[in-house]
Amino acid sequence: MDKNYYITTPIYYPSAKPHMGHAYSSIAADFFARFKRIDGFNVHFLTGTDEHGLKIQRAAEKKNIDPQSFCNEISQTFRDLSKTLNLSNTDFIRTTEDRHKKSVQYLWSQLEKNDDIYLSKYSGWYSVSDEAFYSEEEISEKNNIKICTASRSPVEWIDEESYFFRLSKWQEKLLEYYELNPGFISPKSRKNEVISFVQSGLKDLSISRKAFSWGIKVPNNPDHVIYVWLDALTNYISALNYPDTKDELFKNYWPASVHLIGKDILRFHAVYWPAFLMAAKIPLPKKIYGHGWILSGDEKMSKSKGNILNPLDIIETYGLDQLRYYLIKEVSFGNDGNISQDRLEDCINSDLANNYGNLCQRVTAFAEKNCSSKVPENKNFKEDDLLMLNKFTDNLSTIRIEIDNQNINFYINFIVSALFEANKYFNDQEPWKKKDDKERLDTIVYTSLEMIRKISFMLYPIIPYSIEKALKIFNLKPNAIDFESIGKHNFLKSGDMINKIDILFKKIEKKDD
Repeated sequence: MDKNYYITTPIYYPSAKPHMGHAYSSIAADFFARFKRIDGFNVHFLTGTDEHGLKIQRAAEKKNIDPQSFCNEISQTFRDLSKTLNLSNTDFIRTTEDRHKKSVQYLWSQLEKNDDIYLSKYSGWYSVSDEAFYSEEEISEKNNIKICTASRSPVEWIDEESYFFRLSKWQEKLLEYYELNPGFISPKSRKNEVISFVQSGLKDLSISRKAFSWGIKVPNNPDHVIYVWLDALTNYISALNYPDTKDELFKNYWPASVHLIGKDILRFHAVYWPAFLMAAKIPLPKKIYGHGWILSGDEKMSKSKGNILNPLDIIETYGLDQLRYYLIKEVSFGNDGNISQDRLEDCINSDLANNYGNLCQRVTAFAEKNCSSKVPENKNFKEDDLLMLNKFTDNLSTIRIEIDNQNINFYINFIVSALFEANKYFNDQEPWKKKDDKERLDTIVYTSLEMIRKISFMLYPIIPYSIEKALKIFNLKPNAIDFESIGKHNFLKSGDMINKIDILFKKIEKKDD
């Protein structure tokens, strides 16, 4: 079995500071990366910044600094965000790095060599905000301004010499690939959207610009810069040292296991990127997953709309793991979701403070008083005990399948259900009434401690900081977390010391309406 796993976020466009949408993509990718690691995979997790294009050039001009200095400053905020969000990424790519430029220019030369690039003239609508070309059918008018109907971004008419990629040549091959590889695009609604777009007819794609200079130069024609999306998409292989396909990184991790992206950039990843790769005779990634947006009100967040939610503000007020848990649990993965202060506070109070934190406190306090702060013996599991423990054993393979289908909601719902049942079990078994039956008391405590361990192991990919604290109950460190061991009933050893811990999650005092 291939135990290598390569997951990527979109590389973020640093024309402005990070917002909640950036945080959401990164946290979701980090969840999958951490899960795969505890399941024994070698994980390569890539994020980074996309630093070329007209939007960057204009933003730098507005601040009266050169584009590279502008990118250095803003890119650093995204690198800092990776640390703030406690991401476990193994690489951070910048498209202004030499390793990336070399890869992009080599890919261009391969496309040119294979007669998939030609020089002509482009006339049409272009959105600087989206860095995308749009057809007449995709344009509408609002307040006498031409906009892209889907993104609501302003467009401008461009008329200039351009290199074109023979995208139309790959229409049938793309449709055939989608049919033969039904899991290539997820969720299903995104797949249907892509197929419909390709079936409507692909036109050759303009892949260079002359009207501005901030980008990677076209080989042998420095008057042109390479289209920002051909440039940006190449990051997924430039980070693996392409074109050196014998390099260990490339050999071990390409094709990527999953490109995790926002739904607004689906076309670039599910149409243009596979066509570029086919033309260059490079294997395609295994999956493109387009998740929904984090909305502010009913609209996607953007600088131009002035509705940015700063993740740093929420982290400062409520805590990082609290935000991570909320985004994983409350947003239906693949669909749009809202940030709601009430729901966030309910999540913290109900799930984290009451159901999880309180369970840890109650069971360890009881064990300290009645089991000499040691893991008791488990001589005789009864049906009620095994019903609790087997919930995990019986579902390990299902959980793995659901994770490979990016079903975060199944995973978190499983944990919430297990927490409810663990609390109910401890209440219903009433170990405080079993002091005359030490064997039964010990078994109830052992079962409850094992439930805390199993749930903690599963929560680690979601709230790693907090679980590191919770593991001190058992004198364990995160490197002891092993997904397979969640199915075992005897991981904890009788006689081992257990510790009381500080309160994991403080309850939020909710203000009266």
